[in-house]
Amino acid sequence: MLSIGLAGKPNSGKSTFFKAATLADVEIANYPFTTIDANHGISYVKVRCPCLDLGVSGGCGRCTKGMRFVPVELIDVAGLVPDAHLGKGLGNEFLDSLRVAEVVIHVLDASGSTDAEGNPVGIGNYDPLSDVNFLKHEIGMWIFGILKRNWEKLMRSYKAMGGKPEAILADQLGGTGVLEVHIRRALAEIKTDPGTWKDEELEHFSTLLREYSKPMIIAANKVDIAPTGNIDRLMALSDPVVPVSAAAENALRMADKAGLIEYVPGDSDFQIVGEPNKAQQAALEKMRELLLGRGTTGVQECLNRAVFDLLDYMVVFPVEDENKFTDSKGVVLPEAFLMRRGSTAKDLAYKVHSDIGDSFLFAIDARSKMRLGEKHELKEGDVIKIVSTK
Repeated sequence: MLSIGLAGKPNSGKSTFFKAATLADVEIANYPFTTIDANHGISYVKVRCPCLDLGVSGGCGRCTKGMRFVPVELIDVAGLVPDAHLGKGLGNEFLDSLRVAEVVIHVLDASGSTDAEGNPVGIGNYDPLSDVNFLKHEIGMWIFGILKRNWEKLMRSYKAMGGKPEAILADQLGGTGVLEVHIRRALAEIKTDPGTWKDEELEHFSTLLREYSKPMIIAANKVDIAPTGNIDRLMALSDPVVPVSAAAENALRMADKAGLIEYVPGDSDFQIVGEPNKAQQAALEKMRELLLGRGTTGVQECLNRAVFDLLDYMVVFPVEDENKFTDSKGVVLPEAFLMRRGSTAKDLAYKVHSDIGDSFLFAIDARSKMRLGEKHELKEGDVIKIVSTK
């Protein structure tokens, strides 16, 4: 399952974001290092369900109001402080928890109410732009530290073996999420022989590896209390930034769970269906004002943009009956798989099962009923039948 890292300094709202996105029971408090060990939960990305276009009577039963939610893993790691790569704060635990993450959501306190180490200082008393680059720096320096420890030995092996250094470096970075493709890309950008590098070139190389292996989106959190100027300055950055109120999203999802409202994550409004008391009614109207003013709380948008924009994934729907769009048990659109753009019909076959991939014959586009070869490139929302000898 695709893993998303949720990172940032202490007290930035990471655990609130995590709880809102997963409905997991985690501790939330207004002091640094509330999260000590990483929390793992299941969240979802949201896409339009094909059942809306296929004329399926009664819908597919796997979507919510025509929207399909595809599971991803969300990892809420311990708060990061400057110089975490040197072991400050809970840095070592933080960085180890990020190893499996393919993308990182940097939860940033846009209200400026916490200092660099997460201590409360009052709204507007800290510049949130100061926090934008430190997370990138810490992850980059973590990678640098792993390489630096054995760099001379690695370069001796590289020179003795001749050829390209990708495999040697990939072995050293095993478990960090840095792949050979990331290494080749970074080497191509620097261009000089790594055997001649000093610390400056190695740091630059590590920065590129972070950029390619751990792309990042900023969740400008606490937007409901943030000064407007802070949001404007954050939105002007070249980095992808989404204004977020994790607290509002958490409240909406809890109200939906309690039966007070009907709310689909990522929607711009909700329907009151229960009987809230006066305090609940006032809180719901305040959240409605936020939604109408901002469009959404931003939580679902962050998840979607991380997966679909930064990682360039798409959702494909395999079926066994291309006429009824079902599996062998008659379940309509039973599965939804995240696939990299550029994936082929045969890639999907392997995603379903390795035996299906090995015995792949051809695929069928369930919409057009056209036969597809193994190299056919899939598109977002494709409904595909795989035909194999198994």
